[in-house]
Amino acid sequence: MIITTRKDNKKLLETLDRYKSFYLIGCSECASLCGTGNDEAIKDLTETLTAAGKTVTGGMVPKTGCQTLGTKIELKKDKEACDNAEVIIVMSCGAGTQSAVEIFPDKPVYPSNDSLFLGNMTRFQVFDERCSLCGDCVLDMTGSICPVTNCPKGLLNGPCGGMKDGNCEVSADIPCAWIRIYERQKRLNELEKMEEIAPPKDWSKSQKPHSLRMREDKKKEKKAEKEKKQ
Repeated sequence: MIITTRKDNKKLLETLDRYKSFYLIGCSECASLCGTGNDEAIKDLTETLTAAGKTVTGGMVPKTGCQTLGTKIELKKDKEACDNAEVIIVMSCGAGTQSAVEIFPDKPVYPSNDSLFLGNMTRFQVFDERCSLCGDCVLDMTGSICPVTNCPKGLLNGPCGGMKDGNCEVSADIPCAWIRIYERQKRLNELEKMEEIAPPKDWSKSQKPHSLRMREDKKKEKKAEKEKKQ
């Protein structure tokens, strides 16, 4: 899930100072779990804006804020409220904000949140980063513990010389990723995997911006298979 935090109210109000009316869009998935895009968050921001002399024309928590087409369909029932707003405030991640740009090409769109990282919720509203979206996954060789993310140095072939008592030299609060990997591989009786030397990562796979068009790729594959049979 995408982990988000609310922007500072003072800074947000300074950014929005020139505008008077707003429509708020949350997200029922990641941002709701973070408490930054649920009904309560919309209510809280509405109160903040109202206290600053602003008008909130309406708000909605769509199923998935970053699903552009689905959000656009859900917003149809609030068309008047959206039309009456000068600005759209998106209370989800950066992807959700940019979905709103496509839905409202002629209105200013602003985020109320900062998008931090891709992570796991280990307890209620306790989040840990687990994946760097590097595009070249090594989890099959590391006991499904990611050294690219969990090791501050992103080391691929064991711990550095700074590891001490199983903890990272960057911070004693961080367990060494490679000690974790070793202990898991040992528990699974797969220590032989640690004898393999991992090649340098292909960082070109994380080059931005990414794009994936699965339907088009499938059509090309079917066309190639058809031509091969002929």
